[in-house]
Amino acid sequence: MKMLAPQDGPDITPVDSSGEWHGATFWVVVCGAAALVLTALAALACWIARRRNSLAHKLGKRGPDKALVFQPPRRATAVRSPGSATHYLRKSPSPTAPVPPAATSPPQPQPPPQNPSSGNNSPHTPTAPTEPTPLSKELADANATEKTKPIEPENNDGKLGDLHFKLRYENEKNALVVSVVSCQGLPGREPAGPDPYVKLQLLPDKQHKVKTRVVRKTRCPVYDEDFTFYGLAPYQLTAITLHFVVLSFDRYSRDEIIGEVVAPLSSLQLQSGEAMALCREIQPRSLKMRSVGRGEVLVSLCWQPAAARLTVVLLKARNLPKMDVTGLADPYVKMYLLYNGQRIAKKKTHVKKRTLNPVFNESFVFEVPAAPNATLDHVSLELLVLDWDRVTKNEVIGRLELGAEGAGSARHHWREVQAAPRRQIADWHKLKE
Repeated sequence: MKMLAPQDGPDITPVDSSGEWHGATFWVVVCGAAALVLTALAALACWIARRRNSLAHKLGKRGPDKALVFQPPRRATAVRSPGSATHYLRKSPSPTAPVPPAATSPPQPQPPPQNPSSGNNSPHTPTAPTEPTPLSKELADANATEKTKPIEPENNDGKLGDLHFKLRYENEKNALVVSVVSCQGLPGREPAGPDPYVKLQLLPDKQHKVKTRVVRKTRCPVYDEDFTFYGLAPYQLTAITLHFVVLSFDRYSRDEIIGEVVAPLSSLQLQSGEAMALCREIQPRSLKMRSVGRGEVLVSLCWQPAAARLTVVLLKARNLPKMDVTGLADPYVKMYLLYNGQRIAKKKTHVKKRTLNPVFNESFVFEVPAAPNATLDHVSLELLVLDWDRVTKNEVIGRLELGAEGAGSARHHWREVQAAPRRQIADWHKLKE
């Protein structure tokens, strides 16, 4: 058998499959890209179609030719009632205004008057005339409110009204219960009446302070509020005094004091658990200073022209009026520096508790304008002595004005200070109203 040599026979070479693989990948990529492009085109076409539909809905019947034409804005018109020519929104009628007559209607024939002497009760007998029907529900409500509003008594003879309250003491709790019931006949400080409320404190300690709510626009407020003060033994009741202050609330300024009621418990016989109803007339707070003076104040002044400074030393005061039921006061002093009649600076002292002859010994320095040639010709000093009160506003005891345009001892003191610069000159001055 003949053996073939390796070089004999046909040449056999391996097949290279890399070219075939590259060709398939290419077509796959092409197909994917084409699918993405078609998807994007379909989405774009869908968005355009929806946009056109929305624009067509907004344009309505204007048509494609009028789509871009500028349309001026419509003029606002009032909202009117479908069944009448009046507006839905209109001003509410005033409760105090007269009710307008009802809408005119064709006159109805009246039945002939019946003879009052006859006893015939016919079903056609005319009844009492009824009130005309208002034009709207607002008018009806206003008319009803005006009829149901209670008539408040007017203030006469300068009286400030009465305060009604109740007292009850509980032995097992060592507690005093004060019930503020109402006020009657308060003065009408405003056309619609005041906005009253009541403040209460126990004297002489002034530690327990309470107040009621504010009742709007009335001269006869009703509160019915109870206030309980604990820790009061029976033997302490005789030394306690109830101090009521009736005020009118003011949103934009200080509340106005209507008057006060002082009720010492020493003259009352409180039984344990039994309520005692009391009524006291409200008194003005100014009564305590009508028969007595307003006291005096000792002031020392020093004028320094080179530095344009005015030094004021408030030393003390004496014979101040009694501002509290305890016969004492809590005075302090406010000072204002005026230049050409205008306040340009202010100072105040500390409060001296429970005294009618306070000693301050406080020094204050005021800078006078128009330096270095400043003078006291256009400068004045105003002093206000006030009584500090935690419950109500601080009441003015008296005032004093020192200046070139003053009168009496105040003017003489001011002239002495001008004539003797750099010297402390003190003098007593009476307080004025």
